[in-house]
Amino acid sequence: MFAVVPDPIPVRMKGLNRAEICDTNFIDFVQQWRGPAVPRPDPGAPILPGSTLDAQGFGELLESQLISRHLDLMARVLRVQNKVFYTIGSAGHEGNALVARLARHTDPAFLHYRSGGFMAERFRKVPGMDPVMDAALSFAASRDDPASGGRHKVWGSKPLWVLPQTSTIASHLPKALGTAMAIESGRRIGHRLPIPDDSVVICSFGDASANHASAQTAFNTAAWAAHQRLPAPILFVCEDNGIGISVKTPEGWIAASFGHRPGLDYFFADGLDLANGHDAVQRALVHCRQTRRPTFLHLRTTRLMGHAGTDFEIEWRPLAELCAAEAADPLLRSAQIALASGWMTPDALLAAYEAVRQRCFAAADEADRRPKLSALEDIIAPLAPYSPAAVRAEAERLPDPVAREAAHGGAAQLPERLPPRHLAIQINQALHELMAKYPSTLLFGEDVAQKGGVYTVSKGLLKAFGPRRVFNTLLDETMILGMAQGLANLGMLPIPEIQYLAYLHNAIDQLRGEACSLQFFSNDQYRNPMLVRVAGLGYQKGFGGHFHNDNSITALRDIPGLVVGCPSRGDDAVQMLRTLAAMGQVDGRVAVFLEPIALYMTKDLHVPGDGQWVFDYPPPGQPAMLPGEGRVYAPDANDLVIFTFGNGVPMSLRAARGIEATLGWQVRVVDLRWLVPLNAGFIAEQGATAQRILVVDEGRHSAGVGEGVITALVEAGLGHLPLQRVCGADTYTPLAGAAISVLPSDNAVLSAARVLAQDL
Repeated sequence: MFAVVPDPIPVRMKGLNRAEICDTNFIDFVQQWRGPAVPRPDPGAPILPGSTLDAQGFGELLESQLISRHLDLMARVLRVQNKVFYTIGSAGHEGNALVARLARHTDPAFLHYRSGGFMAERFRKVPGMDPVMDAALSFAASRDDPASGGRHKVWGSKPLWVLPQTSTIASHLPKALGTAMAIESGRRIGHRLPIPDDSVVICSFGDASANHASAQTAFNTAAWAAHQRLPAPILFVCEDNGIGISVKTPEGWIAASFGHRPGLDYFFADGLDLANGHDAVQRALVHCRQTRRPTFLHLRTTRLMGHAGTDFEIEWRPLAELCAAEAADPLLRSAQIALASGWMTPDALLAAYEAVRQRCFAAADEADRRPKLSALEDIIAPLAPYSPAAVRAEAERLPDPVAREAAHGGAAQLPERLPPRHLAIQINQALHELMAKYPSTLLFGEDVAQKGGVYTVSKGLLKAFGPRRVFNTLLDETMILGMAQGLANLGMLPIPEIQYLAYLHNAIDQLRGEACSLQFFSNDQYRNPMLVRVAGLGYQKGFGGHFHNDNSITALRDIPGLVVGCPSRGDDAVQMLRTLAAMGQVDGRVAVFLEPIALYMTKDLHVPGDGQWVFDYPPPGQPAMLPGEGRVYAPDANDLVIFTFGNGVPMSLRAARGIEATLGWQVRVVDLRWLVPLNAGFIAEQGATAQRILVVDEGRHSAGVGEGVITALVEAGLGHLPLQRVCGADTYTPLAGAAISVLPSDNAVLSAARVLAQDL
């Protein structure tokens, strides 16, 4: 094999633009080539002696590298003209085209932002597609961009199975691994996969990102799966350029950290040298596909032209170090191979180089003329698709009666034929119904299988549906949600459980940055529907502290596209679960179903034994309960209207009895039921006929649901009405009886009503 560069690249002056230097280096290198003339190799012959890469393949890979490089150079030039809006480039990483060439276009790919070479090469897999035009439209934020519709510069393609990623650090690794594991899960339950059964998942990232918690949780879970011989056919591609923005990766760190890690099969490949790196990349992919084991491909790269266009490396990076990186430019090595092998002459190579440049600038000019997103309704159109008529029809669609009877243990055990039940039982029965209705539904989480959940809410599901559809996971909320996204990516409907609301915060970026953003950034081409069950809120007795009584849902309230429902009673829970599952099936939506732990076993409302908080199970086919539809108690009462949810509903109903007795007011209680998004119209409608308003929010004082309710009332012109808010304190929940002191209570609601009486 040849050295990386046969002659030293001249040291360029400090003040020059490093993109211009890389461009000039290539041209100078080719023009100054003085190698001997050799016969042009046959297309099927090795490009170099001993290489597994044939000449034809090398030529195509070189073209992909040139496309990637000139897209980067074009972006740097046109950004200052405000024609391009993204300058994080792929320069130095063009060797990732090897991975694309040796993988299939049906192997799902989750790529980091330096993937121009990969994308240019993968475009060859489907005739008629143009990698340059597609990329130019994305750089220009054109609404014609086939990846995101102009919403972000992402590497993505529906025909090429490249699921678009934004630039959050390593947060795509959990869902990539989840997708790999979902291949086997889907096959085992008889689900018809949208990709071949022997597909592998490609997941690329940088050496700096490999240190991130989101990455480490994926590596750990991959090893956990391999330890149990669970198939997880993922190729982790660590593109090691030795630096993260300005922070250097210690020399040899990636090899030391991953070279001998149990459960991850390690391969090294030189991504700076197509001829030399081809064999190792091929072996890694073949190994992953055949063994179905998680495989770690350590791909050597370098970073050229800075982290992005705004990164002036010369201001902080030693000149000698910059020049060394530029001398290792993979395009220089590819030029050397092309010339030394006789595949191309210097004139032919320079002509090809300039032709690709012109092609990229022409595409950019065309992309600049294309329309851009401007209207808010167009921008947010794919964020939260909602088809109410279709959702209603799906929620009301009857499950197969035979499957449903089998799931419940016979016709006599159908829940609508049983006595009224409390919340935990009704949720459990609804889950049986949904899993019978949707054969591609899987329920999983911590302790959900044999134990049936820490509150027995999933009891009996393992027996009814078996371990392929109901299973325990490792104790890692990030990977629970990563698995959910993976299953959803392959067309299944996951129902993951997060054991406690407080545990969600470890993993919430999997909802905020990943699951809920997919439809938006793919222009609704990709969907990952899921129904996330979360036990939470306060008021547990005899078992508590902060992590088991977290009363704040603030972190969920501002996630775009998310739906959050919170029932206070069993029959509502059944209807809401049907609707959320239907929204997943019809519109691909991501939903959180917040289950108030303290109400799981509640049977009584006013006094022990009154049985007023158990309800009949609504049979399938009942009119659906759509998002935003609240439940109103005493709808004709106008003296005081109480807005609340969850534990606040029975609390407010009890307080209403005291208010009526002491103040003589007729009290209406409004159970919001749907917390994200809040139905401002419904809130305004209920508030418009009120003489006084009380908002009971068991969340914290700051940023709770109550703030949203009050905002809706004020924006509807109802700010003049006497109003009070009862809510939790801005504190963590303490243990034992002290917990009640920081949360709303029946007496606090009654006291707030008395304040309203004094205001008049």
